[in-house]
Amino acid sequence: MRWEQALTSTPTWRAGIVTACAAVMVLGTLAGFGLLGTRVEESSGGAFAADATLVTPAGPAFSIWSLIYLGLLGYLVWQWRAGASRRAARIAWLAAASMVLNAAWLGVTQLGWLWLSVLVILTLAGVLGVLVRRLDESPPASPIEAVVVDGTFGVYLGWVSVASVANATAVLVAGGVNPGPVWSNVLAVAVLGVAALLGAWFAVRLGGRWAVAAAMAWALGWIAVGRLTGRPESLPAAAAAILAALAILAVTAVVRNRGPAPSGHRTPTNAPARSGRG
Repeated sequence: MRWEQALTSTPTWRAGIVTACAAVMVLGTLAGFGLLGTRVEESSGGAFAADATLVTPAGPAFSIWSLIYLGLLGYLVWQWRAGASRRAARIAWLAAASMVLNAAWLGVTQLGWLWLSVLVILTLAGVLGVLVRRLDESPPASPIEAVVVDGTFGVYLGWVSVASVANATAVLVAGGVNPGPVWSNVLAVAVLGVAALLGAWFAVRLGGRWAVAAAMAWALGWIAVGRLTGRPESLPAAAAAILAALAILAVTAVVRNRGPAPSGHRTPTNAPARSGRG
């Protein structure tokens, strides 16, 4: 076997590369926390501060990153222990890419490259979407795997999806887009409607994963809190965020409770259609 093939197919090499990408992510995170750079909410001229736009979540929402990082640490342990598992091999490079893109987003925001940050976070959301879709092709081997792998990347995808919407809005506002109070509320409601449609699409496409829905509902709930208790205030945006969260949870519940798996779902016939999904 040539060394190129060994690099990409040997489980040890694969786990080692994923771990190296995780180290890159940690460096980016330290910058985002202000230990190696400027805190995210203070970078890029305050474009990502909690009071920057009508669709920015309140500060406590970002505590979800603690859960995501803890889950990614568990995923790394699983990746090393999974060995030649086909499931581990099919998501390894996507997981590694998500970690590098996470660090890249923190890097470009440190530099104030706002439009590039939109491209990076949309790419990150796309990578996570493909990764979770691949997880949906086969059930986890154990409840621990369901939590550590499916749950972690489900939460990661759900949070990043809402963050992408907030990111794009923040960049537009930072670029001088200011349609006035009335139209700002109208556009905020429209943007939150897009988030609701995206969450519903994820529910249908990914077989109703609670981890994705819960993370999106968490982000949307904190957008509502921010608009009701902080600045800028907006009752329409708060109501739209609450309705979007409820809609995503409702569609997810319907998809989870329906009978046959969606067309194209490749869950083995001898396994429950949604057993162990996050």
